[in-house]
Amino acid sequence: MSGHRRGSGGPRDAESGSAAAELAVAMPAVIVVIALGVGALSAAGQQVRLQDAAADAARLAARGESSARVHAAVASAVPGAGAAIAPRGDIVCVTAAWRFTMGIDIPLRAEACALAGGL
Repeated sequence: MSGHRRGSGGPRDAESGSAAAELAVAMPAVIVVIALGVGALSAAGQQVRLQDAAADAARLAARGESSARVHAAVASAVPGAGAAIAPRGDIVCVTAAWRFTMGIDIPLRAEACALAGGL
């Protein structure tokens, strides 16, 4: 039988283990990419909740509810979020803000307005 025998120092022995080494080098990068993707999806979800909370709070403020009720509506939807109420002529706007922290600090902000005196 001709050809290379196992352990004979042929071309296959020179590459033995290289796949495992390449995987070991690439694995941390893959983990970082997955973590960043999960963080981005989580931040996007929080932004949607913050926008919904701002819209609800703007409707409450436009109906004449107290500022404490408006702030509570935002804080109940997104714990730790703050709200600012700004009347602008015939409309009332609410800006909700929250800081998303996952390794880095990302400020999230949403604004919504409603017609004053609305239902």
